[in-house]
Amino acid sequence: MRVVLAVHGGAGSWRVDATTLATVKMTIKQALEEGFKAYHSGSSLDMVVSAVEVLENSGVFNAGIGSVVDLSGSISMDAGVMYRGRAGAVAYVKYPKNPIKLARFVLEKTDHVIIAGDAADNIAKKIGLEPHPGPSKKVLELYKDYLNRIVKGEAKSIPYPKSLAAWLSLGDTVGAVALDRNGDLAAGVSTGGVFLKMPGRVGDSPIPGAGFYANECGAAVATGVGEYIILTHATFRIVEDICKGKDVQEAVGSVLKSIDSVYGSGVAGFIALDRFGRVAGLYNTHAMPWGFITESGELRILGI
Repeated sequence: MRVVLAVHGGAGSWRVDATTLATVKMTIKQALEEGFKAYHSGSSLDMVVSAVEVLENSGVFNAGIGSVVDLSGSISMDAGVMYRGRAGAVAYVKYPKNPIKLARFVLEKTDHVIIAGDAADNIAKKIGLEPHPGPSKKVLELYKDYLNRIVKGEAKSIPYPKSLAAWLSLGDTVGAVALDRNGDLAAGVSTGGVFLKMPGRVGDSPIPGAGFYANECGAAVATGVGEYIILTHATFRIVEDICKGKDVQEAVGSVLKSIDSVYGSGVAGFIALDRFGRVAGLYNTHAMPWGFITESGELRILGI
C-alpha cells in the first residue's frame, strides 16, 4: 500500500512578494511533514487533521488564525473531515483556534454530521480547545482598507463572488487528503470563508460532497467559491468518477471543466487521491499552492 498525504493552501491569485511566497512553500512543506508523522502510529484521519492544523496555525492562509472577516469585521469559520464512511463538520464557529479539531470531535464523539454556531462553540469550550486570538493585523488592515475604498466610491460594497479571486492573495480554504497503510482514505478542510461575506453565511467546507468527500475509492477536497462548489456537488462527483474507474487526474479535470462551463474560470481548485495513491491537483485560478509526500520520501510542492 502506497501511503500518501497531499495538502493545499487555497486557490486564488497568489500574486505575492517573494518573502511571502517562500513562507507559503515552507508552510506547505511543514504541513506535509507534520501530517506524515501520523503515518507511523496513526491513520489517514490523523494525517489530514495534523496537516490542516499546521495550516490553521500558520496565519498564512484563510483558515484558523489567518481567517478573514465578514461585513461586521468578525471571524466565522467552517471545517469538515470524512473517514471510513462517516463525516463530521462544524459551521459558523468563532471560538476555536483549530476548527478542524472540533470537526473531528463531531465525527468521533457524536451521532451527527454538522453542528453549527454557538452550540458548536460551546462544545469547543467544554472539550478544552484553544480559543481563537481574533483577526490578525493583516486581515484587519485589509478590512479597514476596503471599507475606506467603499466610502470613497473606489470599490463595490461587496466584492463577492465574481471578483473573489482578485483579492485572494491571502489564500483560501485549506485542505488535505491522505491514504494510510490500511488503505483507508480521509479528507479534511478548514476555512475562514469569504472576505466581507454576510454574517451567517456558510460555504462548501462543512458540507460532505461539496467541500470534502472520501470513501473506499478516493478522497477529494475543494477550494474556491463555495456556492458554486455546493451547487455542483463537486467532491462527491470527483470521488464517484474515481469509483467508476476514471483516473484521478481525469476525474478532477472533468468536474473542473464542468464548473468552468457554468461559472467561468477563476473560481475553484481541487486536490484528490485514489486508493492506489495516485494524486492530482487542478485549479482554474492563477495559482493554488499544493503538494504531496509519500512513504518513499518523495515530497513535491506545486501550483505556485
